[in-house]
Amino acid sequence: MQVVLPTCGDRISPLLDVASAFLLMTPSGDGALNRRELLIAETDPITKAKRVAELGAKALICGAISWPPELLLTSVGMRVIPNTGGPIQQVIVTSFSGDLTEQALLLPGCPGRQHRPRHRHSRRWRHGW
Repeated sequence: MQVVLPTCGDRISPLLDVASAFLLMTPSGDGALNRRELLIAETDPITKAKRVAELGAKALICGAISWPPELLLTSVGMRVIPNTGGPIQQVIVTSFSGDLTEQALLLPGCPGRQHRPRHRHSRRWRHGW
């Protein structure tokens, strides 16, 4: 399964929306991983998400991601695994070994990878915020 990761140096980019460097990981038949470095210089998050979707990967492992790009990517069938941080090599080993659990490599301050509510403004009105 092809996986794409936004990078910042040797780490996962903390925010997909502003990332420009990406790594496309493709497992080969002999168990090795082929790495392809890509540049997506789009500044608009939606356009960037469209370009990421065009890569044909089945999953995206990223740090934070705003909801419009996440919605676009999931609507085309890509699995989005947000709130992941850390060194690229550690993320690759953890994800391809199947050990990327709810709490593994979680960004600091993130409660987890569960689906988060998208309409927070409606909650504010109920509570008078």
